Amino acid sequence: MMKTNLLGIDVGGTKCAVIYGIDTDGSIEIADKVRFDTSDVQSTIATILKELKGICAKHGLDASNTKGIGISCGGPLDSKTGVVMSPPNLPGWDNIPIVKMVEEATGIPAGLQNDANACALAEWKYGAGRGTRNMVFLTFGTGLGAGLVLDGKLYSGTNDNAGELGHIRLSEFGPVGYGKAGSVEGFASGGGIAQLAASAVKEKLMMGQKVAWCPDGNLAGITAKTVAEAAKAGDELAIGIYRTSATYLGKALAMVIDMLNPEVIAIGSIFVRAEELIRPFMQAAIDRDALPGAAAVCKVKPAELGEAIGDIAALSIAAAL
Repeated sequence: MMKTNLLGIDVGGTKCAVIYGIDTDGSIEIADKVRFDTSDVQSTIATILKELKGICAKHGLDASNTKGIGISCGGPLDSKTGVVMSPPNLPGWDNIPIVKMVEEATGIPAGLQNDANACALAEWKYGAGRGTRNMVFLTFGTGLGAGLVLDGKLYSGTNDNAGELGHIRLSEFGPVGYGKAGSVEGFASGGGIAQLAASAVKEKLMMGQKVAWCPDGNLAGITAKTVAEAAKAGDELAIGIYRTSATYLGKALAMVIDMLNPEVIAIGSIFVRAEELIRPFMQAAIDRDALPGAAAVCKVKPAELGEAIGDIAALSIAAAL
């Protein structure tokens, strides 16, 4: 039985975590974890390094018995130099050489990836993509992030911009996602579904019709969850909104299938919670648009790691060093 010690750092806009994990023959166990609030950049980095040293001291971890430290963070960043470059959710993190700082503090090799790539590694190594060589991961949460594992390796592109599926425009008009109307993220994300719903409800209200799941007419209060609950209860308007979102998701996945020929596309968050609403319409679009031979070898699966994915994502960067 082979056991490998891994350390991870998950840097988020509101919370950060330092994680100690043990890989045992391809299964991951979270052995220890410390969470704390994200504050100003200097205080946050100081806390990260302090908690990292604390976990190392507590468990006797050093360069002799630990494979590496993985750092998961929102982009933009440079994974090759290990520098975080002004992510919108991390004010003040301007050209921070986080990998160098962590390595100097611990003596353990470290690596940096954006959070979508890190989640792709996690699902590939420990989740829905286990045993594959070619896998695509989609976040499908508030936005639509993506990560690519090709020929058994994470592919991040020339400057960490590979896999930005959410930015691809599918229509000249439509909900806005990733700063672009009609983009994949505009149609296939929590924010996009809310926009589709607000438009549909507004149309009904202007015609003098009431919508049961938006009784007060507060369009800003509509969420993807609101629409999903109504759709699951049989509301035709809500079902139609999910049909639109899922159809455009299927169009995007058909492009991915034709271009990358993956074995698995793993999709998280909203797809996991509302698969029964999404899959039929998504699959119809894939069947219509994708090359039959490529579609036949690709399984679209719900992501498996659930709420633990952030922790495992950071550890997966360490495992891939």
